[in-house]
Amino acid sequence: MRVIDCHVHLYPAETNRDPVGWAAARGETEWAELCTRRRKNGWAVQAFPSVAELLREMDRAGVERAVLLGWYWKKTETCEWQNRFYAECVRAHPDRLSAFATTQPLGGVEPVRAEMRRARDDGLIGLGELSPHAQGYAVDDPVFCDALALAAELRWPVTLHVTDPNSRDYPGRVETPLEDFVRLAREFPQVTFVLAHWGGLLPLHDAEAAKLANVFYDTAASPLVYDDSVWRRLLAAVPAERVLFGSDFPLNLYPKLDAEPSMRRFIDEARIAGAPESVMRGNAVRLLGLTTAR
Repeated sequence: MRVIDCHVHLYPAETNRDPVGWAAARGETEWAELCTRRRKNGWAVQAFPSVAELLREMDRAGVERAVLLGWYWKKTETCEWQNRFYAECVRAHPDRLSAFATTQPLGGVEPVRAEMRRARDDGLIGLGELSPHAQGYAVDDPVFCDALALAAELRWPVTLHVTDPNSRDYPGRVETPLEDFVRLAREFPQVTFVLAHWGGLLPLHDAEAAKLANVFYDTAASPLVYDDSVWRRLLAAVPAERVLFGSDFPLNLYPKLDAEPSMRRFIDEARIAGAPESVMRGNAVRLLGLTTAR
């Protein structure tokens, strides 16, 4: 079974060399709080691989393509910086990498629209991972709503960060009321939303929400939040055709077992849990319009 990983993050060398210092200089300290922590055993919460190291990890794990997601940055200029970096990655490795754009609606309507169109012209194919709750705007913010309308026009899926309301506390955790995502899906039926992290188990909390045809769910970071029964429970509540495999690499999903993040271990968990080909690859091909295969 071939695999497309729909939830991967990546940063350029300047960030990887000194993430904490880089974040302080950029005014992105919330990102640093989440991404540069160490666990009680001293192991890093995540790694900071280069593009070449990501590709090697994909080869080891049997991942044919990774979809690079942006971050819910505080600063408009950081969003633009990451979009340019992702465009370079996609140009260099079009057979292995796809990417979504990120944006900060607080920057204003015209800058956001211009950046989304530029990202489209640069080969990016979606919007996200965004988080209104972390970036400081409401889900009914007019600039955000305008960005969603443009995403629909561009036929871009939109990935949103979701925190399970019942999950444990951790540094940098942000509450994301589940009803906000239901509201967005209903108010923007023309937009395909991808709710990250199993959507905070939204389908189990709201049976009606589970029927929303324009809402997909990705599996990012699943082992950190749920045991492997989540596969059975969610795939019983949501059609498999609306679930996307995503790892959240380079987040270390098995900190009690691995000192470094591994795509392979999570892929093995998914297969043992019975995840079908549609979840592991087919849905991504269909949703993202991917035609190339390695």
